[in-house]
Amino acid sequence: MEDCIFCKIINKEIPCYKIYEDENVLAFLDIAKKDYGHTLVIPKKHYKNCVDCDEKTLSMVISVVKKIGKHYVEDCGFNSFVVLNANGEEAGQTVFHLHFHIVPKNSELNLSADTPLEEQQARLRF
Repeated sequence: MEDCIFCKIINKEIPCYKIYEDENVLAFLDIAKKDYGHTLVIPKKHYKNCVDCDEKTLSMVISVVKKIGKHYVEDCGFNSFVVLNANGEEAGQTVFHLHFHIVPKNSELNLSADTPLEEQQARLRF
């Protein structure tokens, strides 16, 4: 989709801080920097939301969500993580390309959302 920011990231028209990539899914840091390690996981094919997405693709995306969450806990020192997804404007979706948010949590680490994204990427990527 021409005006979709996530499609532009997939097509490398806009750079991102990549955490994970395979042939169907891309995960990268959210540039809004609300939380340390806030990660977005998207299918490379454009789907508006979960309802619009086929089962196979949705399964691949959620599998990557699980893989990244597990990586954050087992390899990156976090205790847990939050997974969020909004489907539609009233639900809070602002970018209309299917995406899941992963927010790793560990208050003991004292990691700041203000940490440069390059440093976060170096700590979190596969």
